[in-house]
Amino acid sequence: MPPSIHSPLTNSPKQPIKIAILAMGGEGGGVLADWIVTLGEEHGYFAQTTSVPGVAQRTGATIYYVELFPGADDPEVPTPVLALMPTAGDVDIVLASELMEAGRAVQRGLVTADRTTLIASSHRIFSMEERSAMGDGRVDSEVLIQQSRQAALRFIHFDMAKMAEKSGSVISAVLFGALCGTEILPFSRNQFEAAIIKKNVGIKPSLQAFSLGLSRTQLEAESKTAPEPHIPQKALRSHHRFFQNKKVNALLLRIRQKLPACVHDIAIEGVRRLIDYQDLAYAGLYLDRLQNLIEQAVKPDERLLHEQLLRETARHLALWMAYEDTMRVADLKTRASRFERVRKEMRVKDGQLFEINDFLHPRMEEICDSLPANIGRWLSCPHFVNRMLAKLLSRGRVITTSSLRGYLLLGMLASWRRMRRYTLRFQHETLRIEEWLGRISVTAKRDPALATEIAQCQRLIKGYGDTYSRGSRHFQTLMEIVDHHLHDLSPASLRQLREAALADEQGDRLRECQQRLSLY
Repeated sequence: MPPSIHSPLTNSPKQPIKIAILAMGGEGGGVLADWIVTLGEEHGYFAQTTSVPGVAQRTGATIYYVELFPGADDPEVPTPVLALMPTAGDVDIVLASELMEAGRAVQRGLVTADRTTLIASSHRIFSMEERSAMGDGRVDSEVLIQQSRQAALRFIHFDMAKMAEKSGSVISAVLFGALCGTEILPFSRNQFEAAIIKKNVGIKPSLQAFSLGLSRTQLEAESKTAPEPHIPQKALRSHHRFFQNKKVNALLLRIRQKLPACVHDIAIEGVRRLIDYQDLAYAGLYLDRLQNLIEQAVKPDERLLHEQLLRETARHLALWMAYEDTMRVADLKTRASRFERVRKEMRVKDGQLFEINDFLHPRMEEICDSLPANIGRWLSCPHFVNRMLAKLLSRGRVITTSSLRGYLLLGMLASWRRMRRYTLRFQHETLRIEEWLGRISVTAKRDPALATEIAQCQRLIKGYGDTYSRGSRHFQTLMEIVDHHLHDLSPASLRQLREAALADEQGDRLRECQQRLSLY
């Protein structure tokens, strides 16, 4: 080993070096484990790797476990018996391909403050639990970073996904470079790179990604400062290209002239979203509703005092008006940007073919909601046609969206959005939105804080299918409570009820909260 390399793990030469790798499918975890094994075997170490697959759909990564034991080049050293699985409290290095996986490693006890170096990418890919939560189920990234920093002897973290994308490689190569940069293993940079070359898997992009990870880790070590824990949010989208016609500019002028300054940014985003969702007239309806509410509920000289109410109402109104129906889902699935994103994520090369299969399971209610109101009401009644169609829809369908047939099928459904205003769902949503705005308007005159809480109850209306149905039921329960207890309901009580409704899908927490507050 070159004298310039500092390796804490060589202080006890008769102890194995224990490395755990947590990575999802397609992130090169197996290749990373092979590189480490090759690195050890080429330089006098016994090496062994095992893997335990995780559960699909983002509930857990595959854990690759590597042990390196010195003395393979010494005939007097007997072949050691190496472990097949990492043990809590007995791991030297943990490599995590994503921040949540680092958190899971800490939770499993694989990371300890007295010995473990934790290396993780700070980007996030949200788990199924986070995506399917009734409310905002995202785990706070800064909390994950803080807990990981406290749990580990040394914590290296930065956005490795960007570096992998920049180099055209996978995240495992960046992790390998970061591992080299920590100088915790008794191998030089040339030896690390030789392991990549020997495996002969995407050598050029892998070496580039390796170099980026190594340089970033060395830069952090030289500056003796931890990477910035805050993961910046996406900047506001630029509207310059989108707003390049007179009719859209007229809507922007209306926002500046008719609406208070505190809602300008939200109203602009709302207009952009609703033009994309439906058309210019629908975006104009959004501004009509918002302007009417402001004029009726808030006096001009009090608008600054009620800024939160106005902003929350403007935001949630735009979200509700862009509700997800079958036309919207079909539209999003057939956009060129989606095909490009999939191609990019799968790293499809020029000349390669790929296929997108979408599993769709529309319910009877969604079919009725997508039809003209009169036909939808008739079809939703219990009769022979209803029962026959329900039987046909009892099983889901797989549609190959990347095929001509599948694309045209979803494209025709997406084009039906031109008739959205005549559908049964549109009539239902219009009625509920107007009732919701009416409650906010009436309540704002006497209790702006409670009106703000009513506006935020829209958070329950999300998604489609069963998610939408559950949220709608909870929302309706809260609105009935508001109607019955308008004069004695406090903002804090409604907030508690809303958070309880968001906490579980079955509504048990909501019922418990109702009973505790004696609100029925």
